[in-house]
Amino acid sequence: MATVKPSITHVIFDMDGLLIDTEKFYTEVQEKILARYNKTFDWSLKAKMMGMKAIEAARVFVEETGISDSLSAEGFLVEREEMLRAMFPTCEVMPGASRLIKHLHATGVPICVATGSHRRHFELKTQRHGEIFSLMHHIVLGDDPEVKQGKPSPDVFLAAAKRFEGGPVDPSKILVFEDAPSGVQAAKNAGMSVVMVPDPRLDSSYQKMADQVLSSLLNFNPSEWSLPPFEKAAS
Repeated sequence: MATVKPSITHVIFDMDGLLIDTEKFYTEVQEKILARYNKTFDWSLKAKMMGMKAIEAARVFVEETGISDSLSAEGFLVEREEMLRAMFPTCEVMPGASRLIKHLHATGVPICVATGSHRRHFELKTQRHGEIFSLMHHIVLGDDPEVKQGKPSPDVFLAAAKRFEGGPVDPSKILVFEDAPSGVQAAKNAGMSVVMVPDPRLDSSYQKMADQVLSSLLNFNPSEWSLPPFEKAAS
């Protein structure tokens, strides 16, 4: 049975793993660090860490892998930071992200980014992608003073909803795009609708909360959400 989707007027995008392909860097670095302790990094741990604030994710990482006696959460972050700093500027835009952002912007739909990323990382990650990020009405980062708690708390999305022109916007009119389970939960906690674009390796049990699950942003159909349809390609 097809459920009627709410009429959406505003869109909020997560960033890492959704608009830009940075999640793989976190995975790579975490695998390297664990290899020193003869341990492996698995996707159930990745799923817990995704979308969290850095220090919260770091605590989960050292505790769940059992390395907390050898490496503190803070020590892990320092080490990870060194490796990530070189990788972030090389990241690519995810398939369909640029097309969707440009389309929504061109048709007057207010859009923004709400990410757990802190400013210094945000700048490294987006330095080659200024064109799409400049189309955002505003960007709320993980170190924003209004974001007291990271996802799955709704703080970042509620802060984002307030900053649209004429805000705060009614959460029921906002559509969030997310790839991480904690982000989907955060958007639902904020009273918003969510389209999840998960990594294919993520266990499907994490998809239950999302209102729609897509394998790629290329598969998103705006008109299903009362948003302006993509122009038909000239035949």
